[in-house]
Amino acid sequence: MTFDVVIVGAGHGGAQAAIALRQNGFAGSIAMIGAEPDLPYERPPLSKDYLAGEKTFERMLIRPPAFWEERGVEMLLGRRVVAVDPEAHRVTTEGGETIGYGKLIWAAGGTPRQLACPGAELAGVHTVRARADVDRIVGALDRVAQVVVIGGGYIGLEAAAVLTKLGKRVVLLEALGRVLSRVAGEPLSRFYEAEHRAHGVDVRLGAEVESLVGDRGRVSGVRLADGSLVDAQLVIVGIGIDGAACPLLEAGARGGNGVAVDGRCRTSLPDIFAVGDCALHSNRFAGGAPIRLESVQNAHDQATVAARTIAGLEMDYDALPWFWSNQYDLRLQTVGLSIGHDATVVRGDPGARSFSVVYLKQGRVVALDCVNATRDYVQGRKLILDRLTPDAAMLADASVPLKELAAR
Repeated sequence: MTFDVVIVGAGHGGAQAAIALRQNGFAGSIAMIGAEPDLPYERPPLSKDYLAGEKTFERMLIRPPAFWEERGVEMLLGRRVVAVDPEAHRVTTEGGETIGYGKLIWAAGGTPRQLACPGAELAGVHTVRARADVDRIVGALDRVAQVVVIGGGYIGLEAAAVLTKLGKRVVLLEALGRVLSRVAGEPLSRFYEAEHRAHGVDVRLGAEVESLVGDRGRVSGVRLADGSLVDAQLVIVGIGIDGAACPLLEAGARGGNGVAVDGRCRTSLPDIFAVGDCALHSNRFAGGAPIRLESVQNAHDQATVAARTIAGLEMDYDALPWFWSNQYDLRLQTVGLSIGHDATVVRGDPGARSFSVVYLKQGRVVALDCVNATRDYVQGRKLILDRLTPDAAMLADASVPLKELAAR
């Protein structure tokens, strides 16, 4: 089999690449290769609505089945690509099948990091990345009284919120001194720690995992470095993801922490593009530093760039990053990148559960974390895009709309 465009990955990036190709007039053959058996679906609900049983899988589909048929997108699902031959323009799947391409869009996303300690292979240890992961967790909950969540990032916090709502005792272990330490400032970290504790989550900071303890092959506890043992009938590991780019790197593509791409999402290999979680790109909102962005926005926008480039239309990737997280009745919306910030301004009252944390670098607004503060999120974009340096006292005054500061 040979196709004009082969898309590896059937997530947000892969789906948007196929959609954008057709929207931009590409009439050639398209095939999408997905490691999972499912049609492209939204991943953010996995640790939220889907885990909670509040959203069916059918409602998570990015497009209905007929959409792909009508647009002539061949779905090759349940196949994992393990090798790329850039000279022969073909990929090889785990099952030994070879598929040829004219152009290749690599949208394979990321793979969850696994624990490296003894006991990590025990039954009852889970990650949250695919529908099947959550189905296994849900299927085991009837036999579970206490869950240990390892990792205080967004996945861990979202899972802890849902499981608490489902009536489970939850212990959240974070090795560092605060949750969200890699992605947010201390004011936001302390707010979420307090919120989770108020909802009954046992949040333990500076908690280093030494090993997982099992009983007849199934996890029964988590041993910490201080020697204490935390009971657990189920463990969820949320310690980050690695960009799924090994086949491209093994084929000679430049990269390391992901596969390096230029402004049009082209890798160093001929006719091969990469988008989404695995794409290492220079981002002006990170000061031009090469980064991987793990977000739906990034996957969607990079896929559009790659598709337009293949369709012969000029477009460089220059999108303002944004993210979101739902925990309890809290809606966190983030815009911009706080990497390298040197000051923060808290706007509003965290005690009122509606506030924003504004991140500054040399006085310039570079990002905002907005908790139940959608107006700040919407209006704050202009402060970042226009590289503005508003007065800190006015920035902290929640009675002054951000759009007024942007207009000055």
